[in-house]
Amino acid sequence: MIENTLLLAVATLVAVRLFLPRVRDSRDWRATVTPLASIIGSGFLVAAPLLYHAVNGWSVLAMAGIVVLAYSIGGVVRYNIRHAEPLLESGSSSDRLALTVTELLSSLVLSIAYVISVAFYLRLLASFVLRALEIESELLANVITTGILVFIAVNGAWRGLSGLERLEESAVNVKLSIIAALLVGLAWFDLSGWLEGSIDVVFHPVTDWPDTLRNLAGVLLIVQGFETSRYLGAEYDAQTRIRTMRYAQLLSGVVYLLFIALITPLVSDFHESHDETVIIAISAMVALVLPAMLTVAAAMSQFSAAVADTVGSGGLLADISHHRLTPSRGYILVSLAAIALVWSASIFEIISIASRAFAAYYLLQCVVALLAARGRGHYWQQAGFIGVGVVLLWVVIFAIPAEG
Repeated sequence: MIENTLLLAVATLVAVRLFLPRVRDSRDWRATVTPLASIIGSGFLVAAPLLYHAVNGWSVLAMAGIVVLAYSIGGVVRYNIRHAEPLLESGSSSDRLALTVTELLSSLVLSIAYVISVAFYLRLLASFVLRALEIESELLANVITTGILVFIAVNGAWRGLSGLERLEESAVNVKLSIIAALLVGLAWFDLSGWLEGSIDVVFHPVTDWPDTLRNLAGVLLIVQGFETSRYLGAEYDAQTRIRTMRYAQLLSGVVYLLFIALITPLVSDFHESHDETVIIAISAMVALVLPAMLTVAAAMSQFSAAVADTVGSGGLLADISHHRLTPSRGYILVSLAAIALVWSASIFEIISIASRAFAAYYLLQCVVALLAARGRGHYWQQAGFIGVGVVLLWVVIFAIPAEG
């Protein structure tokens, strides 16, 4: 079993690097953190068992396909930052009405998804912490969730976007340092196992392709979150948002692919496809220190993803109101709506609505991109938007949403 001190050293070195002033004060890194926090959220803990449940040993190829599709969808959003936003602001498009209505509809759909996802992330965080303390109390979980939401709302109203960015940046830095240690531990463990011949990857033929594809379509929504860059326009220019969204998607794609490749040989003995504790149990096989570290990473994942979606939704509400509502007030509204949702509904029952809402939002963004591309001669891009849109329409109709 790998030395615990080595993994702690890896996590510490990465954390020190990320907390250096030149990194923390970098505008590009701050703009990257918001989409990155949402992409590597709670789904990171359940991606491996979900994929193995769907396609067994072919998980890495499935993850690669999901990453490529997500990057293509990100390309649609980046195109809209570059081309649709100026048209919406100037009103100079010949399709102005259709463009405005489609953008407004997509924003409304996304705002609903954000409220649900913020409530879901933090409610899951409260449950995870209480479970670690061996406490089961719906009331206490709701109280903790409400407290965190109030904290986020007050911080956002008082310190604005920069204050929330600092919160999520700290959470993401801790999470990434722990993920780095996990990847090193898994690589060491896998290498030792392969040299000894004690572990192997099992490849079984996929017999039910329609059901498998529906499950994989649900997993696609685990890696959503890059669209938050679209709604940071109050603080960052278009080029910065485009560039840093690309950074976030590439970095998260590499992390997901490495993680799935390294964890897949160890998942076969665990059969729960929706249980984040599976990864905790596997990590205990690698090093004694990892379960505690992953518990912290899980809490940071939920918190940073919730803050990222709050940031995105605040900017979104500002855009919808044509900036009559400031992002800071938007943070308060989203937090209040999430609090109401926590106390009035079962988050796990309605998270599937949020999953389909995100897919519907991306589909509408494809329509926005097509309208913005008219008359520009961007024929290859238009063909790509149609292709991505067809896939997303299928996801909206047929996907089995993943709880992540």
